[in-house]
Amino acid sequence: NWGVPITLLVNDKGAPHTAALSEAEADAVNQKILAKIRAEGVEGWFSADVSDFIEDASGWDKVEDVLDVWFDSGTTHAFALRDRGIIDEATGQADVYMEGSDQHRGWFQSSLLECCATRGMPPYKQLVTHGFIVDETGKKMGKSEGNAVDPDKVAQQFGIEILRLWTASSDFTEDLRMSDEILKTNAESYRRLRNTLRYLLGALDGFGPDEAVTDVAQMPSLERWVLHRLSELDQAIRAAYTGHDFKRVMALLLNFCSVDLSAVYFDIRKDSLYCDAPGDQRRRAARTVMDAILRHLVTWLAPIMPFTTEEAFQLSRFASEADSVHLMQFAEMPASWRDDEVAARWNKIFRVRRVVTGAIEIERREKRIRSSLEAAPTVWIEDADLLAAFEGEAPEDIFITSQAELKLGQGPDDAFRLDDEKAVAVKPGQASGVKCARSWKYFDPATADPDFPDITPRDAAAVRAIRGQGA
Repeated sequence: NWGVPITLLVNDKGAPHTAALSEAEADAVNQKILAKIRAEGVEGWFSADVSDFIEDASGWDKVEDVLDVWFDSGTTHAFALRDRGIIDEATGQADVYMEGSDQHRGWFQSSLLECCATRGMPPYKQLVTHGFIVDETGKKMGKSEGNAVDPDKVAQQFGIEILRLWTASSDFTEDLRMSDEILKTNAESYRRLRNTLRYLLGALDGFGPDEAVTDVAQMPSLERWVLHRLSELDQAIRAAYTGHDFKRVMALLLNFCSVDLSAVYFDIRKDSLYCDAPGDQRRRAARTVMDAILRHLVTWLAPIMPFTTEEAFQLSRFASEADSVHLMQFAEMPASWRDDEVAARWNKIFRVRRVVTGAIEIERREKRIRSSLEAAPTVWIEDADLLAAFEGEAPEDIFITSQAELKLGQGPDDAFRLDDEKAVAVKPGQASGVKCARSWKYFDPATADPDFPDITPRDAAAVRAIRGQGA
């Protein structure tokens, strides 16, 4: 027999034994039913005679019907959760029930009805409903269609992290599209994230607390901008995780790694990491900030990329703080990291940098230069407030050129401009001087250290420091 029986005896007037008998008599019948099922399982009910439960069986029939299948699953709030203590003790509820959209008329509903009837409350604090897998055209995928997705095959072809990344990057509240092309796109996103972690691990080789710049006020403004971005991201990522918005988590982190880090911060600070003296304040600040980036990235990504983040975590200095990244909490952000003024200032700098990058890219495409370090752009800025954002900064470092000159005013008509940034005009220009053998920047050879004539004075000082000859 199939199903959970409705364990009632009904008399010839249609009344169940729980109503037709006295309370004591009904309880005695119930105890016999319980004993039978405890001894033989639900099959004991189907194989039993009415006389097994009531002495005078004449006029009584045994109900052979079974409960609706959803009634069984609807009892999980009591037997699978409450009786095992797997609930929030303060509310007596599960944090979340999650299933497919078809369960609104199934498990979600039966659980709600039964718990409200027996306990006067919902069994869950919230519901998370997901759609179903469809192909790239929106056609349903499944065994009946002959096009079901085998997770094992996907994992073997692309890797289990790619499958998890696809899930997190999809809007699970709707039907989820899957195809090889979609998975390849996710594989590219995965490589971007993994390469970011790998770059950070390499850049932080040998880094320790003794090298860290602990006073944010002593850091260059670019580092303060990155810390501000981390603070912003932390708030947004926590909110997205709390709201089960995993797609937003992935969008935030991919944009941060691709734009803020790879295209901006890592690009600008590459020269400092490679060429500044180990004890240089700028280099120390950069490594301090990269250390913070790694700490937050591995914990933010851990729920989605558990194996990759665990690998990176075990190779980091944070491995001494916990046995696993999955035992780490999201670190709290110091209030000093939030700096709206620095953020506003760098947003202005980035507006100018975008125009300069566009002008240099044309020079590179036309093969007039091979590298941005061969350029010496002259930049005209009509907005005095925009120009003031560069105060105290080295524009050539920001533009990744050997030299750069900023001027207030309108540039010549043939200067490069972007349609959406008319207040900035750029003439790329060619860098003057000779190429440094160490940093590849062009410099005036007359300024060279006599002991190191083929490298810039900055590089000469770094070499002396590394060789222990003094700063």
